[in-house]
Amino acid sequence: MFDAGKSINPAIDVGQIEGAFIQGYGLFCLEDVKIDGNGVTLSTGPGSYKIPTLHDIPKQFNVALLEDSVNEKAVYGSKGVGEPPLFLAGSVFFAAKSAIESAREAAGLSKRFRFDSPLTCEKVRLACPKEFIID
Repeated sequence: MFDAGKSINPAIDVGQIEGAFIQGYGLFCLEDVKIDGNGVTLSTGPGSYKIPTLHDIPKQFNVALLEDSVNEKAVYGSKGVGEPPLFLAGSVFFAAKSAIESAREAAGLSKRFRFDSPLTCEKVRLACPKEFIID
């Protein structure tokens, strides 16, 4: 649910919300940009680091706009829709971190561990216990 105020074009706003969330998901969970010791960026494009693809988007991705919302101070009563969903994607990172904490605790390991963004598969596996507990 997103409060876009009085949306000028709801279809475009929903698309912006979806796109921003996926872009944020890439930022927090996929795009591992490499920088050398001199500060030179080595990951210069999608050929050298992973960006979100069609396969990274949830099959069911529900976005709705809050109805009857008014913002009298914005142009046509609308609100910016790109930035909040980008940062909301951080929730994916923190949900994964919480799941790893639970797995570590169940295995008798400390819940404290270093877990920097982006959430690469390698970082997830290294943070998890060697043996997974399956009930």
